[in-house]
Amino acid sequence: MVGMSARLWIAVSVLLATFVGGCGRRGLRCIAGASVQCYCPAGQQGSQTCTAAGAYTACICSQSTADAGGVGDTGGTTATTTPDSATTVLPGVFTPTGSILVPRGYHTATLLPSGKVLLAGGDSFDTYGSLLVSAELYDPGMGTFSATGSMTAAREYHSATLLPDGMVLIAGGDGSSRDALATAELYDPSTGAFSATGSMTVAREHHTATLLTGGMVLVAGGRDSSSFTLASAELYDPAAGTFTATGKMTVERASHSATWLPSGEVLIAGGPWASAELYDPAAGIFAVTGSMSRARSDHSATLLPNGKVLIAGGNSGGDTAELYDPSAATFAATGNMSEARFDHTATLLPSGMVLVAGGGDSQQFTTFFASAELYDPGTGIFAPTGSMTVGTFAHSATLLQDGTVLVAGGFASMRAELFSE
Repeated sequence: MVGMSARLWIAVSVLLATFVGGCGRRGLRCIAGASVQCYCPAGQQGSQTCTAAGAYTACICSQSTADAGGVGDTGGTTATTTPDSATTVLPGVFTPTGSILVPRGYHTATLLPSGKVLLAGGDSFDTYGSLLVSAELYDPGMGTFSATGSMTAAREYHSATLLPDGMVLIAGGDGSSRDALATAELYDPSTGAFSATGSMTVAREHHTATLLTGGMVLVAGGRDSSSFTLASAELYDPAAGTFTATGKMTVERASHSATWLPSGEVLIAGGPWASAELYDPAAGIFAVTGSMSRARSDHSATLLPNGKVLIAGGNSGGDTAELYDPSAATFAATGNMSEARFDHTATLLPSGMVLVAGGGDSQQFTTFFASAELYDPGTGIFAPTGSMTVGTFAHSATLLQDGTVLVAGGFASMRAELFSE
């Protein structure tokens, strides 16, 4: 799968007609007799069937087996949601909350100082592959999403970084013409509006953006408008509103990970190599560090309370995981996940455990996981936990101020759910 773009993978999935999470796909070509899951209101599940003419029927919804005491049920106890109150979330269970306003995946999700979550841009995954310029806010107190100002340009595969002043920097990504963007903009939570800021020195998508200790933002790698993978990096200065070039990475990378370390350095890993490197903000240079056990891209990287970094899954990564130790500058194997995942999410919980949820199957490429698991740094073991209501990838997972995790969107999905330990 290394080297295959996410959009090509989606096309392959559609042709094989074995994906999960489809919605409203009448007119989209498929294999006669194939059946897929589709979006339905909370408490229901739905399916669509491919007709002899090669098109999906409308979504047919029925009572969810989980609500009838099926897998993932907690002895008949269910959480309830009302439009005007927060959702009651049971431990170890994914609980539906208000639906997002439009299906979106490959969007960004940013926790704001107010406790609300900003969802911006992404792909609607409709027949035309429409990109989104819209944004919306999740209010944990109400359990609902509401519209906010729109971005200045439609984007997917972009980055979103919360700045020290509470503004959100949106940078790059694929634009509506399917070319990488150099433009950037700022979201102001006090006004609910986006406004342009300085442009990057290079158009890029599938890059990373990392807030540094001093308040600058490191933007690294990605692909340019010609789909060439980049080694270049640049710094955004919030005070000046400008990007300036900094040292180049030791190798071109895209769909890699970038993790801020307590030392102030940034660990760059994979994309699609096994190699890794460290960015030193003081010197403005990248230097090689220890390599991972295997090449990875579209993996997850999570800073643990002990200072180590958990790298999990990804294309070519299978179900494996490993730990980077900054003190030794080496990677070491840890327990394997229960599934071979890529484009999943990994969220550090208040307990120090890591919630890994969803993603595509990196071995079959046509399966989206609803399952989730918890990584325990103390034992180095992944253990299954409750599953999401529908399998998905390209979703977001955001730790809220109350310690619950908001999982939103994904492939053709308007679903949003909450998870608590």
